[in-house]
Amino acid sequence: MQAFSPQLIAVTKRIDAFSEATGLWVAWLNLPLVGVICWEVGARYVFNSPTAWVFDMTYMLYAAIYMLGSAYALRKGAHIRTDFFFERWSIKTRGLIDTIAYVALFFPSFTLFMVVGWHEAVYAFAIGETSEQTPWRPVLWPLKGVIPLTCVLLMVQGVSETIKSVYAAYTGFELEHKERVEV
Repeated sequence: MQAFSPQLIAVTKRIDAFSEATGLWVAWLNLPLVGVICWEVGARYVFNSPTAWVFDMTYMLYAAIYMLGSAYALRKGAHIRTDFFFERWSIKTRGLIDTIAYVALFFPSFTLFMVVGWHEAVYAFAIGETSEQTPWRPVLWPLKGVIPLTCVLLMVQGVSETIKSVYAAYTGFELEHKERVEV
């Protein structure tokens, strides 16, 4: 049996390092989110002068953190799966099922989301679409632009996960064991 390509293993390590770095950068978006919320609390309860812009900034920052952090979550194995069945299968079976799922479902779905998200962001930019949530009415194209960027980040990490699942299906060993996250 031919050995698995060391170049592919090196690719997974580089992609994983990239996802770790982007996850760290995205985590820094929590600081402005906390700052905005603290500003609103002070303005509302200390100075009795609530703002018109904090609600929009809060949901936009939180949405960006949530979406852009999803590739990091995929890297860490934090997405939901049916562990009840999955953990009982052999490593080869898990690798085969994951490989099929990534190729048949994951990549086609996120390619579609990326294309549609890109068109929506470009359209929002072209027409100057604004939020209807508050009187501040911020433009929406930056938030809508996060969707295709998220899809790109997820598909990059998906390449690494696919290589790992092919490796598991091919060799019967995991390249990387992900710890189960209990909630």
